[in-house]
Amino acid sequence: MARRKDEAVASLEQLLAAKEIAVTAGSGGVGKTTVAAALGTMASATLGGKVLVLTVDPARRLANAMGLEAFGNVEVRVPDEAFEQAGAEPRGELWAAMLDTKASWDNLVRRHAPDDSTRDRILENPLYRNITGKFVQSHDYIAMERLYELHHAGEYDLIVVDTPPTRNAIDFLEAPERMADFFSSRLLRWLLAPYQSRLFNVASKPFYQVADRILGSQFLEDIAEFFILFQTMHEGFVQRAREVTRLLEDRRTTFVVVSTLEPAPVREAEFFIDALSDRRFHLGGLVLNKVLPAYFRRSEATTAATHLGAESDAVAAKLPAEVGDPGDVSRVLREVGESFLNFQVVAKREAEQRSELAATPDVVATAPYFETDIFDLRGLFRLGESIWR
Repeated sequence: MARRKDEAVASLEQLLAAKEIAVTAGSGGVGKTTVAAALGTMASATLGGKVLVLTVDPARRLANAMGLEAFGNVEVRVPDEAFEQAGAEPRGELWAAMLDTKASWDNLVRRHAPDDSTRDRILENPLYRNITGKFVQSHDYIAMERLYELHHAGEYDLIVVDTPPTRNAIDFLEAPERMADFFSSRLLRWLLAPYQSRLFNVASKPFYQVADRILGSQFLEDIAEFFILFQTMHEGFVQRAREVTRLLEDRRTTFVVVSTLEPAPVREAEFFIDALSDRRFHLGGLVLNKVLPAYFRRSEATTAATHLGAESDAVAAKLPAEVGDPGDVSRVLREVGESFLNFQVVAKREAEQRSELAATPDVVATAPYFETDIFDLRGLFRLGESIWR
């Protein structure tokens, strides 16, 4: 059921119920990959439908947490047994995929090449393997291409995308335009001109004579052939770039920024929030990970900690003798009280930072510290339940 424009979004559950794509972004080390997996897990369990978690981050922790041995460019379904072991029964299906840059480029060439001959010449080009791995914006562009392809196929009700760390995620967003601009650039036309025509102009001839001596004529010809062949797909690239941009701007797409409240990740989160605003993309959610519990800010807890420190001798004297020497117990109680008050300072600062960051997104959710790492589906549910509603 569609929401009215004036109806507030109170939770990530409500947010994702109305979306088809959720792009998670954040700096490294804040738990972004795990949050993306948790969002996909919760969506498949509570919203139903077919949910895909697509990671473009080379880390493979996602497979382990979902109970899969491995996954790649082809989507793999998380088995029902994994949900049963986690004590859950999903309403829908959970799938996972990890971007394989080379395989995705091969599929792109097969799909957009104007004819079989051009397709085969590109795939057989000696530099193709290296270029697709190191080419300008190669990984970022093909990630957007893959996202568009998966969404356009219409097989999934929700796609949760786990992006690279924040500043790379900006490249991820800009990659389609940059790729299209590159294939249209004056620099590329200038580089290719000698191989498209036997006429060398006076300005370029010395450059190519030097380049030939350093790199070898065959090397330059292979590069030129590759780009000349790729230019035959130029219109497809430009058209797809526009379609991808429209998809990211579409009301069916939302972004979820993940951060901790440490200084560096907060700056990165602010940077990305501003970047999304500049591009008029929808910032639906902010997930603050590893946040101190709310009880640190309660006045009753402050009173208890203060009393524990001030009256530690009296409290220690009332405890059974087997607890330990009253002097030692008193020192422990004072340390506990002081430590609590120190954590309270941090908790209050976190609350202020949260208020500042909460001005833009529809939903702000917090996840606490967990005593153990998340390594299975049960752990993903535990994290998901803390941020979902």
